[in-house]
Amino acid sequence: MEADFSGYATRNNLLCSDGRTIIADAFKENDGGRVPLVWQHRHDEATNVLGHAVLENRKDGVYAYGYFNDSPAADHARYMVKHGDITALSIYANNLVEKDKNVVHGVIRELSLVLSGANPGAFIENVNLKHG
Repeated sequence: MEADFSGYATRNNLLCSDGRTIIADAFKENDGGRVPLVWQHRHDEATNVLGHAVLENRKDGVYAYGYFNDSPAADHARYMVKHGDITALSIYANNLVEKDKNVVHGVIRELSLVLSGANPGAFIENVNLKHG
């Protein structure tokens, strides 16, 4: 099945708004893994899950392939992505290991569609949703 969209979940060696920098392979354990796709990191209610994302560890960051589910909330998010209203992505990760504000290890738990992401290189690159 073709992804509804794809883009960088996070990019390496860029200063994030929280003062941290993701180092290459920090999330290599997530390579090939599947995580929930949610709205604005709101993972406290099942209705906030919009679908899922498959993650791919790359030299320059973690790439994501997003798949929307068939819920009303996902339909609205699909519409916003299709029309370019939402372009930013963001990860929620835990089990972080940091050295001097550099994240060298962690586990991504979800990918969010966000209004503005912490990592300046995390954005949707390709949209595979058809108009009409």
